[in-house]
This record gives sequence, structure tokens and C-alpha cells, in this order.
Amino acid sequence: MTVYLVGAGPGDPGLLTRRGASLLGRADVVLHDRLVSPAVLDLVSPSAQLIDVGKDPDAPAGSGAIRQVEIGRLLVEHGRTSAIVVRLKGGDPFVFGRGGEEVEALSEAGIPFEVVPGVTSAFAAPAAAGIPVTQRGVASSVTVVTGRVGEPGGEGVPDWEALARAGGTLVILMGMTTRAAIADALIRGGRAPETPAAVIERATTGAQRVARTTLAGLAAVDLGSPAVIVVGPVVALGASPSADAAPRPDVLAGRSVVVTRSGPRAGGLVGALERLGATVIELPLARQVDAADGGAALRAAAATVRDNAWVVLTSRNAVDRFMAELPDARALAGVLVAAVGPSTADALRMAGVEPDLVPGEHSARGLVEHFPVAGTGEPRRVVFPCADLAPDTITDGLAQKGWDVARVEAYRTVALSAPESAVLARVVRADALVLTATSSVLAFAALVTPDGTAVSPPPHVVCIGPTTAAAARAAGLPGVHEAWGASAEGIVAELVDHFSPDSGGAEAS
Repeated sequence: MTVYLVGAGPGDPGLLTRRGASLLGRADVVLHDRLVSPAVLDLVSPSAQLIDVGKDPDAPAGSGAIRQVEIGRLLVEHGRTSAIVVRLKGGDPFVFGRGGEEVEALSEAGIPFEVVPGVTSAFAAPAAAGIPVTQRGVASSVTVVTGRVGEPGGEGVPDWEALARAGGTLVILMGMTTRAAIADALIRGGRAPETPAAVIERATTGAQRVARTTLAGLAAVDLGSPAVIVVGPVVALGASPSADAAPRPDVLAGRSVVVTRSGPRAGGLVGALERLGATVIELPLARQVDAADGGAALRAAAATVRDNAWVVLTSRNAVDRFMAELPDARALAGVLVAAVGPSTADALRMAGVEPDLVPGEHSARGLVEHFPVAGTGEPRRVVFPCADLAPDTITDGLAQKGWDVARVEAYRTVALSAPESAVLARVVRADALVLTATSSVLAFAALVTPDGTAVSPPPHVVCIGPTTAAAARAAGLPGVHEAWGASAEGIVAELVDHFSPDSGGAEAS
């Protein structure tokens, strides 16, 4: 049993350490700060207990100390009963994160702990905005302070006039609410009112915004938290339109998208969305398990595959499971193979098989339309390895074209346990939902909150193919649209078109 104090970094999950990401995926309990990026929280295992221990910025003075004592108590309590406990702190645990106090609480209770450093926003935010905190001939020192203002010499209050005289670069964390008082104190201490200053909000995320001003104009900057303030001549060095753009700009910046795939199957889609600035919420709703008969029917179909004219495959999972039952790709000699779309086709190619048919419309309906009519006197058998919940579009459609279709259960789709209420709350607030199969539609429609009410879907729902879209509409989901193809690229293209300011759609702004 160990407690790990993990630095969450500045916001971009790609800047989390590999050690930190691994621990989040294995943790039994995660206690996290209020401003930890949702994209980082998405790395937490769905089975872990997620506890928000963030302090309320509007709470009465002095309540923070009480809250910190409670955090220490929770760490000790869970550290005694859970194998892996992660205390997830924004930036680095020991940079104004009160990590030292939490380590003391664990030490006094005899709880083993490990500190996993994180990239502090004090340096990551200026870097993301193109601002070097030190530069030869411009600034030879950098000072990081918290944005507390009060009586000079008060506990925890920086000596702003001394900092003004010290020169160099000043990086201020948690200073947005007191920025006017900070600017006044620095000017009184001798810093020139025209000293360059910058505010970087939500650094390294798709929602990053940068405001450049002077010390005299700092109070007028209208950005939110979390934000980092930088004061000093170095701010002028990074001043350019490209430096002030978000690191992942474009139309999905600031949008949140719920993806119901998870793990490796979601990787390409998640990466594409994040590169366009979206915040992705992974919501795994189901998992694939062996067929009810343990795979006996699939093995029998593979053993007699040459008795068929065609093999039809409509998912990567079906490809992987069916090909695993063949000795090698040569077993398909003389048998034609159809793939529903590019993703399934790529899976076949990885197994050494070039598909004979990939329809222009990447859907079950499109495959049926492009499939040939059975010829007279020719073998008419088609084997169709698929999920237990696969619709009858393929079976019925090919039968109408004269084919004798043998549908074989290759795997089953089973629902996962309901996500934590905190995850469901983020889903409700999201901008878009991606559904990739009828099973995902059914699983989402069955989600309920802790009080038993149905989970409201985001206003924009993107489905792969007409069958999934029809299922979503039948389930009562509003705002249902079809992806521009049965692939990650097709999903992204639809979202980009919908949210683009030039699209003229209801969501454009």
C-alpha cells in the first residue's frame, strides 16, 4: 500500500510523465485538485474511485487550512486500505501545491509514499506562449511567487516591493484575482508601469489564450483561471501571432467530445481530436468478450472456410478473432473477402489479406448495395463472423441477393459498470458525443445518474453509419448526425464541419 503524489503537469496530458500516466491507469483511488485538466483525469481507470478534493476559491478565509487537514486525513485513510492511491496535483506537487504538508501527514501516520514530479506551469505556460523566462542580456534570474497580497510581512505574503527591486523575470501563480493589487505593489516598488506583462490562461491545452499587456494594464486583462502571469522584458521576446496561438489551434479548440471507444481502438480518434484542440472525454461503455459458445462455432467456420464463396467482415474485432482461427492467410485461397470500411480493411491487410470488396459507402447498407448478386450454379455460401449484437442488415440484405449467409457469433459485447458521477457530469456538459456501434447506443441510453434519472446526451451526436444513427434516433437521442465515413477521419471531418465558424450551423459562433 503506497500513496503516490503525482504532478499532473500544466494541462496537456502529453506533458504528464510516463510514470504518472502509468500510476493513474493502475490506481485504486485518485484524489485530485479542482483545476487538474479533465484530459488528464481521463487517464484514470474507470474502475478507480475518483475524489475531488479541490479547494473552493470563494470559501471563507481560513477554511483552506481546515480543508488541507481533511485532505491529509483522506490520504491516510485510503493509504491504509487501498493498494495504489494517487494524490494528483496540478503542475508539480512541491511548487505551491502544499505537497510538503501532505508528505508530513503520511510520514507521521507511517504510510509509504513516493513523489512523482510534474512539469510546473510556472515554466510550461511561458514556454507554451513562446516566452523564455531567462535570456542572456535580458534576464539572468527568474522568481516564482504565489499571488497573495496583504499586509507586508504577513504570513505567506510575498514582499512585492523587494521583488520589484530584484529585477529579472517574475512568474506569478494563482494571481488573477489579485492582479490589480500586485501591479500596484510592483509599480510602487520601482518597476516601470510600461514593463511588459503577459497572462497565459489554460496553458498547453486547446483552450489556451494569451493576453499581452504592460504592468499598468494588467488589471484590465479579462481572462479566467487557471492562469499564469509573467512580468519582465522577456515577455516582449515571445510577442508574435504564432506564439500567442493555442498549441493545437483550429475549430475544435475549447470543445469537449465524448468518445465511447476506449484503449487502442480509440487511439487514432482521440489523437486526431486532440490535435485540433478538443478536450476528449473517454467513456468506455462496453467491452468485447468471447462468444457464448467459447468460440466453437467460429472455429468450425474457420475450418470450413473454403466451402464459402465469400467472407464478410464488419469490424476489426471480427477480423482479429476470425483470422486467429486460421493457420495463416493462405487458408483463404479461392475465397473472396469483403470489408465494410477502411479500418476493417486495414486490419485484414495487417493479417496479410487484401480485401476484394470495400464499398464506397462505409456501412453495412453500403456493403449490401455493392455486393454482387449470386450467380446461377455458383457457390452461394457466405460466412459472416460478427458480434452478437450486430444488426441483421448484412444477413437480410445478402439473402435478398440470393446468398446463403451463415452468421457466426465471433464475440459478445457486454456493458461495463456505470462510470463515476463526476465523469457523467462532464459528459452532460460536453459539446458532442461519438457513437460507433449500436451496442454503444444501447449502453449510453441505459446510463443513469446516482438518483436514477437518465443521463442527458450532449447536444451534437455523431454516429458511424446509418444503422448506428437510426438506433440513436430510435433511442431518443437529439441532434444525431452521421460521420463522413466509417473511420476516425470521417468522425473528425463531421465535427470540424459542424463546429467551424464558417459552417453556418447552429453551433457556429
